[in-house]
Amino acid sequence: MPHLDALETRPHSERLAALLARLPAQLAHAKTCSPAYASLLADTDCHRITSLAALATLPLTRKSALLAAQQASPPFGGFAALQPSQAARLFASPGPLYEPQGHEADSWRMSRALYAAGFRPGDVVHNGFSYHFTPGGWMMDAGARALGCAVFPGGTGQTELQVQAMRDLGASGYTGTPSFLKLILEKADELGVALPRLNKALVSGEALPASLRSWFAGRGITVYQCYATADLGLIAYESAPGSGMVVDEEVLLELVSPGSGTPVADGEVGEVVVTSFNAAYPLIRFATGDLSATLPGPSPCGRSNVRIQGWLGRADQSAKVKGMFVHPEQVHAVAARYPALGRVRLVIQQHNHLDCMTLHAEHPGPHDADLADSIAASLRELTKLRGEVTLCAPGSLPNDGKIIADERSLS
Repeated sequence: MPHLDALETRPHSERLAALLARLPAQLAHAKTCSPAYASLLADTDCHRITSLAALATLPLTRKSALLAAQQASPPFGGFAALQPSQAARLFASPGPLYEPQGHEADSWRMSRALYAAGFRPGDVVHNGFSYHFTPGGWMMDAGARALGCAVFPGGTGQTELQVQAMRDLGASGYTGTPSFLKLILEKADELGVALPRLNKALVSGEALPASLRSWFAGRGITVYQCYATADLGLIAYESAPGSGMVVDEEVLLELVSPGSGTPVADGEVGEVVVTSFNAAYPLIRFATGDLSATLPGPSPCGRSNVRIQGWLGRADQSAKVKGMFVHPEQVHAVAARYPALGRVRLVIQQHNHLDCMTLHAEHPGPHDADLADSIAASLRELTKLRGEVTLCAPGSLPNDGKIIADERSLS
């Protein structure tokens, strides 16, 4: 079978309708069982949130807010829908940021990404993600076992022992970071050890350059990527190398303009925002801080869900200018006063060792000096900093999601 189940190839309108039909109950569950969402959704009639447009009216939840909430009210800051003693496992990501695991067999839903990468019952999976503190190792482990694979919990480090285990156990698949797989294979070369059964890998946690993917292919290993976080589990995954990432069947994904939370048009770069249907950890409009963009059309593999390009940078573009922070939200607030403007970008440079900033704003028609002066006044009012304004032609600013471009390191 080329697909894990029929969900992957159903009409997208059917998928979206099914998820939106489940959304009010998940929101009500979060509001009832999570103290944090009881407050955030206090004025929300959950049963009226039945469209993406309605979902976009709800507040974003950011990792920084989770961390602050957990520090004020440990361990989960009121966002989890269970107590620590009720979880299957408990994890700590850097921060520290604590995450609970529910009791579902594949609670992070990684089996779907593994299946798309060619993993099947009977495969021996060498798992190179850490099982220590963070959930990465457990995420892949649970997904592989749900498919009927045997898993070796290799973890990280000790490359010579990793090679020995791969050879002795006949590993046919690898999960982990691409850089660690390269280290293992280089160690195998050094030791003169052949790994003839190893022919596939699912990697995450790092970029996979085309040159490295090609290097693996030259050794007979087809490498796929997936996009997942400790908070949300699987978000999207490759189903054909280099053809974008298919969004998981169990999440609602939005792309929003950094700093505003407003959904961007198809093909525009925006911040990845995910609503999960995890009962234990019901994150609503969780802003990942990662930038991506949708790709047109279905995947060539036949999966019909929306595809994203993968990681295109970080959305948190705050910068310190003359000792004061400037945030994307402030730039959006300036632009919001002038509805005729298109894309905007605040460029920060340094001239004669002094910080300076220029707001580039797309605007139709001839240059309007009065409008530029008005925008500059708004910029000063909202950021408390002086800046120049340059009006430019519609479509002239790059579609890369950047609201603030700090070019001082290049000056």
